[in-house]
Amino acid sequence: MRRRFVFLLNNPPKLKKNSTEKKKRREKMTSKILVIGATGYIGKVFVEGSVKSGHATFALVRESSLTDPVKAKLVESFKDLGVTILYGSLNEKESLVKAIKHVDVVISAVGRTQILDQVNIIDAIKEAGNVKRFLPSEYGNDVDRTLAIEPALSEFIMKAQIRRAIEAAEIPYTYVVTGCFAGFFVPSLGQCHLRLKSPPTDKVSIYDSGNAKAIINTEEDIVAYTMKTVDDPRTLNKILYIHPSKNIVSQNDMVSLWERKIGKTLEKTYVSEEELLKSIQEAEPPMDFVMGLIHMVLVQGDLTSFTIDPSVGVEASELYPDVNYMSVDEFLNQFV
Repeated sequence: MRRRFVFLLNNPPKLKKNSTEKKKRREKMTSKILVIGATGYIGKVFVEGSVKSGHATFALVRESSLTDPVKAKLVESFKDLGVTILYGSLNEKESLVKAIKHVDVVISAVGRTQILDQVNIIDAIKEAGNVKRFLPSEYGNDVDRTLAIEPALSEFIMKAQIRRAIEAAEIPYTYVVTGCFAGFFVPSLGQCHLRLKSPPTDKVSIYDSGNAKAIINTEEDIVAYTMKTVDDPRTLNKILYIHPSKNIVSQNDMVSLWERKIGKTLEKTYVSEEELLKSIQEAEPPMDFVMGLIHMVLVQGDLTSFTIDPSVGVEASELYPDVNYMSVDEFLNQFV
């Protein structure tokens, strides 16, 4: 009895528990993920988030991009995380098919100028024949239900065309509708064309009444929700809407939150819709596009102009209540 007692002391249940937990984690890591557009603004967050979520992660990178010191350093940081770097591009079918054959989930994070080039990804996925889900580059509004005007409208039409191509090819998909990137919208309190790094402490322009509701999420939370969906059958061939209640805010809401934090009332200049439309017409690219986003989000209320149809979409914070997302209020704290 004494020997058995000693044996149990030397092999406490904790080790068995840890072993079981590791096994469960391995069982959950079913998908291998390829990120295309990995060195871009949201692409790099997807790469890091995929690794953090425990997925075997691959990044498709153009060899020519390594001549850029910033991107070369980023790729090295990916390697340090254990990411497998695959060299190729959207316009090299052989390298694209070869890369896709390594994985079973493809996440595209390509930029605006390459939206239609995603037809090459669709063709490569069809040829590879092993992908169980494709997430095209969207990460904004629902392009099938947009109220946008030109020049922004043209981009959303292209994204909708990619949706139709995916469906026609019968490729399993999830479309991720994220609302605005907090890193882009919040520091400027909605004045995105100013490209501010921190909110103003003196004055702010309010567009129209300032009451149209927007949806704003941090880039990290967007990725966290997206990683939850890649293996979830409930989101297969559906739209994932990232609409957490605390992040449905108007421009006036954002400004009020900031004023309370700094203990000061900002001087407000109200810009009518007519004035904003005139500014869009007079602006040069890409500023006309950015100001078009302001009109779409903060004047037309594009992101909250509809209710989610449960036959085609699901809401992320309801589906994944375990994700501890950051509110706009909390995001503002870093600037105080």
